[in-house]
Amino acid sequence: MGKFVNSVEEFFSYCKENEVEFVDFRFTDIKGAWHHISYRMSAVNKDNLTFGFPFDGSSIDNWQPINQSDMILKPDVPTAFLDPFTADSTIVVICDVYDIYKNELYAKCPRSIAKKTLEYLDAQGIGDIAYFGPENEFFVFDSVIIEDKDNCQMFRVDSNEGHWADASESSETGNTGHRPRVKGGYFPVMPIDSQVDLRAEMMMVLEEVGLEVVLGHHEVAQAQGEIGIVFNDLIRAADNVQKLKYVIKMVAHLNGKTATFMPKPIYNDNGNGQHVHQSIWKDGKNLFFDADGYGKLSKLSLDYLSGIFKHKDAVAAFTNPTTNSYKRLLPGFEAPRILTYSMQNRSAACRIPYGAGEKSVRIETRFPDSSSNPYLCFAVLMMAGIDGIKAGGYPLVGPFNIDLFELTREELKEKGIPELPNTLREALEGLENDNEFLAPIMNKEFIKSYIEYGFNRHVTPVEGRPTAHEYITTYSC
Repeated sequence: MGKFVNSVEEFFSYCKENEVEFVDFRFTDIKGAWHHISYRMSAVNKDNLTFGFPFDGSSIDNWQPINQSDMILKPDVPTAFLDPFTADSTIVVICDVYDIYKNELYAKCPRSIAKKTLEYLDAQGIGDIAYFGPENEFFVFDSVIIEDKDNCQMFRVDSNEGHWADASESSETGNTGHRPRVKGGYFPVMPIDSQVDLRAEMMMVLEEVGLEVVLGHHEVAQAQGEIGIVFNDLIRAADNVQKLKYVIKMVAHLNGKTATFMPKPIYNDNGNGQHVHQSIWKDGKNLFFDADGYGKLSKLSLDYLSGIFKHKDAVAAFTNPTTNSYKRLLPGFEAPRILTYSMQNRSAACRIPYGAGEKSVRIETRFPDSSSNPYLCFAVLMMAGIDGIKAGGYPLVGPFNIDLFELTREELKEKGIPELPNTLREALEGLENDNEFLAPIMNKEFIKSYIEYGFNRHVTPVEGRPTAHEYITTYSC
C-alpha cells in the first residue's frame, strides 16, 4: 500500500483511487490465527465502517456459546492495506471484536487485551508507549505429508536443502550436492542458500503491505530463513507479525512451496524462535537507558526483566504456547531457556544487543516463538515486566558472559540459575497458580478458558499419542 489511511474519508478516497472491489475484515482468534470476512465495496459505507460489522462468534474455537453468538467487528481503519494476492482489488482492514452483550471490547479478543495493556501502562504512570521488535524465523519446505490415525502417527517434510536429499535425483536438474547441512545454514551464499530469490520476493511484498523491511538471510537450520522488519508500538508490532506471517506463507505457496513458523519442525536441527526486543518510553525518553548501567540498561529495565523471569511459567504459557514449543527449548540447539541476562551473549534468555545508543537500548527476550499469539505474547511480557517494576524488582541471577549452553543441569542448579518450564503442561499449571499480575487485562474466565484450550488442543492429544521413538525404545520390552 505504501501508506496508511488515517480517517474514514481517506479510506474511501483510497479505495476509489485503487478501484477496490472487496473489503476484507480480519481479526485474530485465541490461538493467533487470522480469520476474515469479505464485503463488496458497494456494501461498505461510513456508518458501518464506524460502528462495525456483525458476525457469528460461536463458530470460532473457544469463543462464544451458540445462544450468545452475535458479535461485532470494529475496523481499525489506519491498518488498511491492499491485499497483494487477490485476483480482484481487495483492501484488508484489521479489526477488534466487540461484545454486544456487555457493550465493550470482547474479553477474549487478543487485540483488545493488548490495548488494555497499554492503557494499564499509562494508568500506572510508568510510560506512555512501549516498543516491540519481534524477529520471526521460518522454514520453507518443498512439501509436507501428515498422517494422524489410530494405527499410524507420522509426518514427513522435504526440502532440497535437507541433507536427506543427498541420495535423491531430480528428473530436471539432477543432484547438485550444495546444501547447508545440519546447523550449517547461517549466511552461506548461493548455491548453498537456495532461497535468496524467494526471500527477496517476500521482502518486496512485505513492503507493499506497509512493513519497513531491513534485511533477510538464511538461518542456522536447513531450509530456514528470517526477514527483519522495523519495530513498532505494541499493537502495530503485533499487527505486523500477522501481516508478515500471511505474506511469507502466501509467497511460498504461490511458488509451489510451503512456509511454516512451527517452533521445531525438524528433529536434530535448530528451531524457529521469535526473539522479542522491548523498551518503554515516556515523554519521548527511553526509560530503559542508563549510561552507567550494565549494557547501558537502567534499573527500571532490569526490574521489568525480573518480572518476566519471576512469572516464567505463566509467561511461557503465552510466549511458548504449544507442546512443539518445548521441543525447540532443549539443550544443544541454541535454545535460550536459561533465565539470566547478558550483553551480546545469545545463550541467555535475555540478551542486551551490542552497540545500542540511548534511543536503541532495549532488552531482547529470546525464548518466545511464533506459535504464540503476538498480541497475547507481547501483552503478557509487558504485564509481567510492569509487575516487576511495581515490585521494585525481583531477584535476578546474572549477568553472565560465559557460554551458558556448556553448563550442565547440575551446574545451573549450583549457580542458582532458573530455567523455563520443560513442558507446556508445566507452563499451563504455572499459569493456573500465578495469574494475578494479568488481572488488569484478563478476567478469570479468559484465563480458565485459555488453560483448558491449551490442554484440550495440545497437551492431552500429544501425551496420548505414541511416537516412532517410543516404538524404538519400548516395542520389544
